[in-house]
Amino acid sequence: MLEQRYRWKNRQLRMHVSVLDGTTAPTILLKNALYLNQTFKKWMRANIWIYEDRIVYVGENLPANTENCEIIDCTEQILVPGYIEPHAHPFQLYNPHTLAAYASQFGTTTLINDNMALALNLPKREAFSLLRDFRSIPSTMFWWCRFDSQTEILYEEETFSHSNIKSWLEHDAVLQGGELTGWPKLLNGDDMMLHWIQEAKRMRKKIEGHFPGASEKTLAKMMLLGADCDHEAMTGEEIYNRLMQGYMVSLRYSSIRPDLPDILDDMKRLGIDAYDRLIFNTDGATSTFYEQGITDAMIRIAIEKDVPVIDAYNMASVNIARYYGIDHLLGNIATGRVANINFLSSVENPTPVSVLAKGKWVKRNGMKVEEAYPSVDWSQYGLKPMELDWELTMDDLQFSMPFGIKMENSVITKPYSIAIDVSGDELTTDHDECFFTLIDRKGKWRINTMLKGFANNLSALASSFSNTGDIILIGKNKQDMLLAFNRMKELDGGIVLVEGGEVVCELQLPLAGIMSNLPMEELMVQEKRLLEELKNRGYSFSDPIYSLLFFSTTHLPYIRITQQGMYDVMNKTVLFPSIMR
Repeated sequence: MLEQRYRWKNRQLRMHVSVLDGTTAPTILLKNALYLNQTFKKWMRANIWIYEDRIVYVGENLPANTENCEIIDCTEQILVPGYIEPHAHPFQLYNPHTLAAYASQFGTTTLINDNMALALNLPKREAFSLLRDFRSIPSTMFWWCRFDSQTEILYEEETFSHSNIKSWLEHDAVLQGGELTGWPKLLNGDDMMLHWIQEAKRMRKKIEGHFPGASEKTLAKMMLLGADCDHEAMTGEEIYNRLMQGYMVSLRYSSIRPDLPDILDDMKRLGIDAYDRLIFNTDGATSTFYEQGITDAMIRIAIEKDVPVIDAYNMASVNIARYYGIDHLLGNIATGRVANINFLSSVENPTPVSVLAKGKWVKRNGMKVEEAYPSVDWSQYGLKPMELDWELTMDDLQFSMPFGIKMENSVITKPYSIAIDVSGDELTTDHDECFFTLIDRKGKWRINTMLKGFANNLSALASSFSNTGDIILIGKNKQDMLLAFNRMKELDGGIVLVEGGEVVCELQLPLAGIMSNLPMEELMVQEKRLLEELKNRGYSFSDPIYSLLFFSTTHLPYIRITQQGMYDVMNKTVLFPSIMR
């Protein structure tokens, strides 16, 4: 346990000190570097000594011993600390490893990750083994501890039991509880959730809120109950209200909510010019959104919107580290910190030319260091290809419910009265209503309804990617829906489009049916193709991946399709239960 509990062993600490004594040479020397000093909030020149994964000195002196030391003249470069992503959902078709490898190319070397997919799909032992082994990659990986499933699942009390939550909260790699998508339950008297919050606070860990549209009074109540930060502000006024109530405010720029430019304009209008309680996050954007960058893209937008340059960098680094109490390790270039350093061509361009992560080059002179992130054997952690040992039949595709689900945008769904004849095996293409089925991945239950607004010319889609890992079927042709399901089954998980008895697009998800094992760049190509095919068939919203993910999530209004059945979010009731097969 000592290996996991302490960042460096005693022997390593003695070695670090010996570098200053001259008995040991640094492994890397960055000479005459212009770097961001966040103590003085200035750009300063210094020599930076690195031994393996740690900065052992920053100042005017040069080491006495440079034997086998890599010496780099940094006169023409600008150095900033590696960026931190405090709100990653590393399961949006990509996986935590491929996200970390890709993010490192844009200077994001630390990620604080949602644990939802691990909690829902892996036994605790395997999940913790994965967390342990992620310590060996160049990126620094921290985690959250969810308190609820974000939907209405069967046997939730087993997955989110007190013993499981306590074990996650006690884990060294877990920095916070939340995000609190189930906060209405907390306000309504859920004392177990309140106890978990109290436990997190006792351990000096943070609580991440999820309070879209919350009133000033609600924000104040949640602060009293233990919330520390919220990432759901969508206007300058909402930023102001959260700051007034003492929150750390996480500014978002994501595929589902690309709000940052407008928010920064609002802040300027309102005269908000204090940035120490502000941080950046990308809230689990889909892979194609990340083509433009990760945290570096947010810094660039902030600079373009006249945020002071140093504050823009601080919101991506030291502000986050100070908030989580990890600034003794991360978020700044100073003696004793982990050697996460971005090398920039100019102050105005936050996308790095070179990147050091834990003292290892992951990007050098604009080129990716290919061997920096070795492949992962996911099977040893229980993330194997999905195996379906049951058959889907036409009897499963019977639709008789009096109302269905209408999409208002990518993720908001309302009930609507079904007025068309749904008794046949095929629907016409002169309207935007489709058959919609959620079916247990173990084949034990199903629920059928109609979906309006998703597409008007979609023959069939089958997806093992969903919030709970259950199977989603959408389409106008039942025979093609069966074919799409069977092809998805052959792939051992994925997203499949079928039309006229032929597969027109497929995206394989071999990791438990929810994640790809492809590098992000290759996944982007497949995801773009899927989006293009869906748009050609009438999908008119911004993000089909989030549509699939959020059909069953009950933290959003107004009606959801869940393991328990059709669920009324506002009244917290199951309107029609799921049917056992």
